[in-house]
Amino acid sequence: MKKRDFIKLVGAGVAGSSLPASVVAQESHVAISTQTFNMCGYGAPKIDTVRIGYIGLGNRGLGALDRIVYIDNVEIKALCDIRTERTDLAKKKLQGTSHVPQVYAGKADDWKKLCERPDLDLIYICTPWNLHAQMALYAMEQGKHVAVEIPAATTVDDCWKLVETSEQTRKHCMMLENCCYDFFELLTLNMARQGFFGEVVHVEGAYIHDIFDSFFDKGKRYDMWRLKENTRNGNLYPTHGLGPICQVLDINRGDKMEYLVSMSSNDFMLEAKVKELAKTDATFQPLAKKTFRGNMSTTTIRTHKGKTIMLQHDVSSPRPYSRIHLVSGTKATALKYPLPGKISTGHDWVSEAEMKALEEKYQPALVKKIGELAKQVGGHGGMDFLMDWRLIDCLRNGLPLDQDVYDAASWSVIGPLSEKSVANRSNSIDIPDFTAGAWKNNRPVDISLAQGGNTSVKPK
Repeated sequence: MKKRDFIKLVGAGVAGSSLPASVVAQESHVAISTQTFNMCGYGAPKIDTVRIGYIGLGNRGLGALDRIVYIDNVEIKALCDIRTERTDLAKKKLQGTSHVPQVYAGKADDWKKLCERPDLDLIYICTPWNLHAQMALYAMEQGKHVAVEIPAATTVDDCWKLVETSEQTRKHCMMLENCCYDFFELLTLNMARQGFFGEVVHVEGAYIHDIFDSFFDKGKRYDMWRLKENTRNGNLYPTHGLGPICQVLDINRGDKMEYLVSMSSNDFMLEAKVKELAKTDATFQPLAKKTFRGNMSTTTIRTHKGKTIMLQHDVSSPRPYSRIHLVSGTKATALKYPLPGKISTGHDWVSEAEMKALEEKYQPALVKKIGELAKQVGGHGGMDFLMDWRLIDCLRNGLPLDQDVYDAASWSVIGPLSEKSVANRSNSIDIPDFTAGAWKNNRPVDISLAQGGNTSVKPK
């Protein structure tokens, strides 16, 4: 029996019972299963030149094209977007390079034709959230590795489908969590590996970003898809804050997240703005009947080893940008926001000179190798380029990816599970073990560059 079918069966069995809603919610996410194949630590056959097809050419997709042309042993073979003006813009960006991709545009299902091409190794997906899972699944079924934007899925069922399909096809499904490659996050990960923090006890992450006005800009996102997503109430965008701290805690690789509790404030801004606009703009009238997520969502998570995680999400309040990134251990603490990142081994933060010395001592191998070039190429300060280069280098050398399908599923599933907790008066919700117990023996992410690291890059 497939894992997701078991979940549905258990959920149906308790749905008509007199059990409390919290218990029903928990039971519907418990699966007793075995792995088809363990994708954690799996290195697929080497690909000397990685042939890529891009689906979705909005801001993220076009940014990915800007970066990838600086990496050798890559061919951009195909581009796809429902809007022909976006594929035209993408082709214009590639003029003067060696890349002459075929274009798929104008039809809603053209992306399937791209995935079916036999001359592609990797499908790079940068579409609206509700399309991520179905596109990633189809691409793997067509024998392609997948790099998919965040979140990888918006339902528990789709998270399980991604895991099952990756295991069955032995194709990688990497969620493009670029914040795992930001410089301070990589530094604290390396420091944690070297025991600098002692035993890490508690971590915090967030996505606090005032993008309120952009929700209502009809030219900003196709069909205002992100405003529509915000009719769900929970932590809709957990992975920017969660990904880096999960790597610090070795989640899915020595520990696992067990359950969460989530609470949302009321919505004090979105619904009022939609109703105001609906008075003069028919586009917003269908949304005027909807309710929207609360301004602030706070989720707490407990791991199997008794460590705790705090996540927050707020994209409408007028606040300075923050992902928090707090690592608290028995010997030291790190905190990134407000900038710059800081380290403490006592009651106060270390001095600027001490901080510089720590950065030099614990600078990760990846940053030493191409960090300065990444800053020149850009992409959120360079972390996007580090992510793309590392992905290509792992595929070329047959190495396991830093983020596998279990990470994609377990980080993404916090979204729908937080919704369930909020809807059930903040009752605790069990978090599925997508590794089926393999987390006990899976090895931590390798950040040493002891293998690979031979993919060359062009200077900016």
